[in-house]
Amino acid sequence: MLETKTLAHYRTIASDLALPGLAFIDGEFCPASSGRVFENINPATGEILGTVAHCETADVDIAVAAARRAFESGAWSRTAPEERKEVLLRLAELVRREAEALAVMESLDTGKAIADCLHEIGNEVATFFQWYAELIDKVFGKVAPTGEDALALIVKEPIGVVGMVLPWNFPLLMVAWKLAPALAAGCSAVVKPAEQSPLTALRLAELAVEAGVPAGVINVLPGFGETAGQAVGRHPDIDVVSFTGSTEVGAHFLKYAGESNLKPVGLEMGGKSPFIVLDDAPIDDRLVDEAVSSALWNAGQNCSANMRQMVGAKVKDEFLSKVLDKVKTWKVGDPLDPETRIGSMITKEHQERVLGYIEMGRREGAALCAGGGRPAELPGYFVEPTVFGDVRPDMTIAREEIFGPVLGVITVKDEDEALTLARDTVYGLHATVFTRDIDRAIRMARRLPCGTVSINAFTEGDIKTPFGGYRQSGSLARDNGTEAMDQYTQTKTIWIAVS
Repeated sequence: MLETKTLAHYRTIASDLALPGLAFIDGEFCPASSGRVFENINPATGEILGTVAHCETADVDIAVAAARRAFESGAWSRTAPEERKEVLLRLAELVRREAEALAVMESLDTGKAIADCLHEIGNEVATFFQWYAELIDKVFGKVAPTGEDALALIVKEPIGVVGMVLPWNFPLLMVAWKLAPALAAGCSAVVKPAEQSPLTALRLAELAVEAGVPAGVINVLPGFGETAGQAVGRHPDIDVVSFTGSTEVGAHFLKYAGESNLKPVGLEMGGKSPFIVLDDAPIDDRLVDEAVSSALWNAGQNCSANMRQMVGAKVKDEFLSKVLDKVKTWKVGDPLDPETRIGSMITKEHQERVLGYIEMGRREGAALCAGGGRPAELPGYFVEPTVFGDVRPDMTIAREEIFGPVLGVITVKDEDEALTLARDTVYGLHATVFTRDIDRAIRMARRLPCGTVSINAFTEGDIKTPFGGYRQSGSLARDNGTEAMDQYTQTKTIWIAVS
């Protein structure tokens, strides 16, 4: 973990940064083929950071051709596992070397709190490249049982060219989640970062070449979803798409695949994740910290945010009182200030969307206990941490994904009601359960239809555990763990007749 320094230190880094503004194709930075650019905005100030290449269909065609050439050449796809391992280990060290600069760049680009950026980039991003590097030479095929007249080998091969369409809430971490296992498998990639947050993905591509990844293996195209993103989804020479983002857009990628080359699509999408506090749980500092963090971390801009907090009637008043005290300690402010816990929303439009949900909660009768507005003293797209009490399960704020710093408390009378309400959603990404009773915990975990259930802590697991959703939160594909490699490999049988 990087040592946290001062606001002045991070402002100095920010003033010295050279922000990338070109696409990265076939090992080089280049403008969009049209010459068009779009403005890159700092959401914490509303100021323009610079301009970025506006890539469209023609640029996707060029990048896919480069990725295909690199893949077919074998310069990466057919190298010895140990060689790919050494390159990815070098990339992990380069990320660690550049972690502070990358963290400041991401904070400027997204309005994320610098403390979160430092943790994600200096620790998690580097670790992902290291972990998958070390996995490369430990993935084995199988020999099927046969008679003596045959030898049957079952082998894994890289699937080919991977299209990656990424979200804005964890820009570099999501690149690492997908790119590290894809590179480990031997694939080439065409990465379309979110138009709101393209900078760190572009810098990572440059570091990858420095580490020894051959030209054409990684291509990064800034652009908009309706143009560059759709072109990735429809491209006939992309072998698989991995997408993280909204359920609405994920459905478009399934359509694009069906209307093009039937490429498999890995989806990790929205959520409305419950945080369940059963009436035997002690309402101590740790539980309250986890409750607040589950809803407000990353300013609530998190697919697995536990905004729906279902609390046993016996402990609800104590829980709400302590949550309100804790929320007061979460500073909203300059994202480069290490004391800031909540940065800005990603855009003005998203700020207005979140405030619209808060107003809807008030109109529908939820009790506004804290926050609810925009901090008057801050110039950018901020929203105050907001807490609602007396939320009913049928309210809009209890059913739709808000994606902002909003926590709502729903009172439940027992375990059965909590389970019924938790299951009453189209999503299935994550759930948290607090209870002293291990039997209740296991019952809840088994009956909650979601990809991750955390007991007595809010966590998405770690690099070793697969992450993804049930229902409209995802597909069978998973990020993280050895399971992530399945998206980027295909299985081949080699049957050898023996005389």
